[in-house]
Amino acid sequence: MEFIIDNFYLIIITSLIFGGFMAYGIGANDVANAMGTSVGSKALTLTQALVIAAIFEFLGAYLAGAEVTTTIKENIVAPETFSDNPSIFVLGMMSSLLAAGAWLLLATAFGLPVSTTHSIIGAIAGFSIFYIGWGSVNWVYVGGITFSWIITPLIAALLSGVIYNSAKRLIIKSKNPLESGRKYIPIYAGLVGFIISAMTLNKSLVNTDIPLMITNTFGNLDILAAIIILSFGAALLCYMVSRLLLSHYISTSENPDIEGKFAILMIFTACSIAFAHGSNDVANAVGPMAAIINTIENLGSIEAKSVVPEWVLLTGAIGIVLGMLTLGYKVIKTIGEKITKLKPSKGFAAEMSTAIVVLFGSISGVPLSTTHTLVGAVVGIGYFSGNKVNYKSVVEIISSWFVTIPGGAILSIIFFVILKAIFGVN
Repeated sequence: MEFIIDNFYLIIITSLIFGGFMAYGIGANDVANAMGTSVGSKALTLTQALVIAAIFEFLGAYLAGAEVTTTIKENIVAPETFSDNPSIFVLGMMSSLLAAGAWLLLATAFGLPVSTTHSIIGAIAGFSIFYIGWGSVNWVYVGGITFSWIITPLIAALLSGVIYNSAKRLIIKSKNPLESGRKYIPIYAGLVGFIISAMTLNKSLVNTDIPLMITNTFGNLDILAAIIILSFGAALLCYMVSRLLLSHYISTSENPDIEGKFAILMIFTACSIAFAHGSNDVANAVGPMAAIINTIENLGSIEAKSVVPEWVLLTGAIGIVLGMLTLGYKVIKTIGEKITKLKPSKGFAAEMSTAIVVLFGSISGVPLSTTHTLVGAVVGIGYFSGNKVNYKSVVEIISSWFVTIPGGAILSIIFFVILKAIFGVN
C-alpha cells in the first residue's frame, strides 16, 4: 500500500508509457491480420493499406474498444491471488505490458506474425509463476490455447479453399465473368459486412452502453437478436455500396479482368477487419493499464472488472497506429508475399474464412488467435489453388508461435525483478 500511495503519479505515468509501448507492438505486428493479404494480392498498395489501417484501426480501438475488461487478461490468473499484495500486482501488470511489447517488437524485427493475446497471457503467467508458483496459473485455459494452435489453422485452411473454389466456380470460370461478378460479388460483400459486424458487436460493443441504448429504443429486445439485426443492416449497406461500385466500373465492353473487380471486396474486408482488429486487440494493451489505474484509485483494492477511461483507450489507439505506420510493413510482407502468391480473389477468401472462424470462436468463447487463423487460411489458399507454398516460411512462423508464451513469460520475469529492485518492493 505504501508503495502505491508514495508513487501514485509515477505509477500512472509509467503504466501509460508501458501500455503505449505494448499498443505500439500490436500495431507493428498484428496489423498484418488486416492488411497483409490486401497488399500481397495487389488489391491495395502498401501506402493505401497503411492509410486505411490507420483510420479504421484507430476508430475501432477508440470507438469500439471495450469499456469494461477483465482485470487479468482472459482470467489466466485469479485476481484474488494478489489481494494481499496489490503492489506486486501493479508491478506484475507493468512488467507484463513491457514484456509483451518487447516480444512483439522482437518478432516484428524478424517479420514473424505472432499472437498479441498469447504474448500478454504468457507475460502475466510468467510473473505470477515466479512470485507465487505454478499453481497460480489456469493451466486448463492454457491447454485450450495450445489446442487452438493446432485446430484453428486447419479449419481456416479448409474454409478458405471452399470459399475460393465457390468464387472460382460462380464468377472466375463462369461463361460471363463480368456479369457473374456484378451478380455475386455484392453478395460476398454483404456476407463480409454481416460477419465482421457480428464479430465486432459480440466481442466489443456488448461491453459498452450500446446494449442499454438498444434496450431503451426497442424494449426487451434480446442482445443476440439486436446483434443479428444490426449485422443484417451492415450487410445490406455493404451489398448496396458494392453493387453501386460495380455498376460504375463494370461494362460489357471492358476487358474481363474479373480479378481486378475482387479488389472492391478486398477494400471491404480490409476496412472492416481493421476496425474489428482495433476494437478487439486494443484490450491487450489497455486491459492491464486499466487494471493498474483501477487498483491505484481504489487504494490497493483489486477488482475483477475494470472500467477503461477514454484517455486510456486513446493511448492504446494512438500506439497501435504509430506501430503500424512505422514497422507494420515487415509482417505485412510476410503474410502477403512469403507464404504463397496471392490474387485479390484468393486474398478475399483468406480474409473471409479468417473472419468466419474468429466469429464462431468469439460466440463459443473458444480462445482463438486471428494471426494463427489467417496464416492457416493463406496456406490453405496456396494449397487448394495449386500455388506453391513456402513451407520453410510456414515452419518459421509456427515455431515462433510455440515460443511466444514462454518468451513473454521469461521477459516478464526479467522485467518484474528489475522493477521490484527499482521501486524497492519486496
